[in-house]
Amino acid sequence: MVLGIESSCDETGAGLVQDGKLLGHSVASSMDEHARFGGVVPEIAARAHVHAAAPVVHAALADAGLTMSDIDAVAVTTGPGLSGALQVGVAAAKGFAYSLGVPLYGVHHLAGHVAADTLEHGPLPNPCMVLIVSGGHTSLLLVRDLARDPIVHLGDTLDDAAGECFDKVARVFGLPYPGGPAVDRAAREGNPRAVAFPRPLTGPRDDRYAFSFSGLKTAAARWAEQHRAAGLPLPVADGAASLQEAIADVLTRKAVAACKEHGVGTLVVVGGVAANSRVRALAEERCAKAGITLRVPPLRLCTDNGAMIAAVGDLLVRAGAEPAPLDVSIDPSAPLEYAALHPVARKAQVA
Repeated sequence: MVLGIESSCDETGAGLVQDGKLLGHSVASSMDEHARFGGVVPEIAARAHVHAAAPVVHAALADAGLTMSDIDAVAVTTGPGLSGALQVGVAAAKGFAYSLGVPLYGVHHLAGHVAADTLEHGPLPNPCMVLIVSGGHTSLLLVRDLARDPIVHLGDTLDDAAGECFDKVARVFGLPYPGGPAVDRAAREGNPRAVAFPRPLTGPRDDRYAFSFSGLKTAAARWAEQHRAAGLPLPVADGAASLQEAIADVLTRKAVAACKEHGVGTLVVVGGVAANSRVRALAEERCAKAGITLRVPPLRLCTDNGAMIAAVGDLLVRAGAEPAPLDVSIDPSAPLEYAALHPVARKAQVA
């Protein structure tokens, strides 16, 4: 029985997984506290984690009908993420693991998003293509054995990630934070062909699987500025629908092309932006046309949560992976190389 703890950003999550099955989980979000600032404030997030860490673990145990004595291992996000937020989660995980006398495993946050799908659809095919789309990350990965093998990056974001583009453009459009869900709601009443927003890095000479959304963000901002400068009302629904269509087009176009080139029959789309209705719909349409199996976690497992971290911990335990060392720390900017992430704090050198 693996307890997973997630605290990389503004959600404090705890989940309990055993043999690939999710038995209980709980999430506490500090999103409302950040909304008035238009984005996550690291200090506020860290304080919220301090208050929520123990309650979400007890809530997850209650959800599963279990007690502390049932926990056999603890897994925790050690990076990437906000430094203070990560420190709170790691401190809590160490406290639980050491008091219970069970091993502790450090987990890469993005590997958690990949593993989230296994809680709904079972083990990942070997190999599979994974598209991670979140507020800070957009990556196209070739994944084999998640617990044992290195993760191959086919392409990553060069600047703004897709979720970041949603958030920043939403603010320009006058929509609330978080921007992704707000754009999705506004787009329902709009025309996705109303504005010819660019499709970044889709030309024949561009980096085939890299992503860049800064130009799209700028194009959307200028479109809004031109309307306001001319004294015209901003057609927010059309702008939102067109922006959403551009992002979904780029993401799914590259992902399906990667599956074809590498002979991979399954595409897994994960991360917060995987909850976007147009991204899901266009992925379904293009995968069906290409004969590719599409897997997307349920909405409750797309955003940050402790269940996904427990899922990785469960895989690591069953694979016989080494637990984290006693001095395991955090790495706020850790690259995704393996699912396990066991950074150790650098010791100050004495002159």
